[in-house]
Amino acid sequence: MDLLLYPTYLPSISHFVAMAQADSVTFETEDNFQKQTNRNRTYIYSPNGVQLLNIPIKHSGTKHQKTKDVQLETAFDWQKQHFKSLEAAYRSSPFFEYFEDRFMPIFEKQHKFLMDLNFESMAIIAQCLQMDFKFEKTLEYFHEQPQYTDLRHLANGKKDPSTFEEYTQVFGDKHGWLNNLSIVDLLFNEGRFALDYLKKQTL
Repeated sequence: MDLLLYPTYLPSISHFVAMAQADSVTFETEDNFQKQTNRNRTYIYSPNGVQLLNIPIKHSGTKHQKTKDVQLETAFDWQKQHFKSLEAAYRSSPFFEYFEDRFMPIFEKQHKFLMDLNFESMAIIAQCLQMDFKFEKTLEYFHEQPQYTDLRHLANGKKDPSTFEEYTQVFGDKHGWLNNLSIVDLLFNEGRFALDYLKKQTL
């Protein structure tokens, strides 16, 4: 299948299930930014259950701003907070320490634009999964894209109905199974088995 997706921050497992099974991937880069979507947020499994990690962005004052023009708000030390949250969530998982150093550019590099950060986060994760990360970008926005399997709706967590096979999660004994979190949940818990898992799931 030829996929059309939005680039999101530490994307959901459903994004990577789609990418692992696609013939080609195209990212929508010409859309208008929408609040409260996974473009600038992700969900992890914290010691207290589901935790939202949200990236603060600069508000442009214009009603319609393209996602590719959205800049990160540097007044808040969100990178430090996000890394601390990941540590609290996954330090005791089997593969956190193995992958930890590879993730540091996300939390140390000063990106200006949200989209650059999202592409970097996806590239790092794909590398950890040992998965090819080849893609095209759209040149113009179209509401309908019949030539693709259009999965742009996956960027809006509320519209993503995906359910996946259970794997062992760090706080599973405490809070039970949490479905379709950020791909980092799968990666830190399953390590080198994560790609096989992605290829076996159905969207």
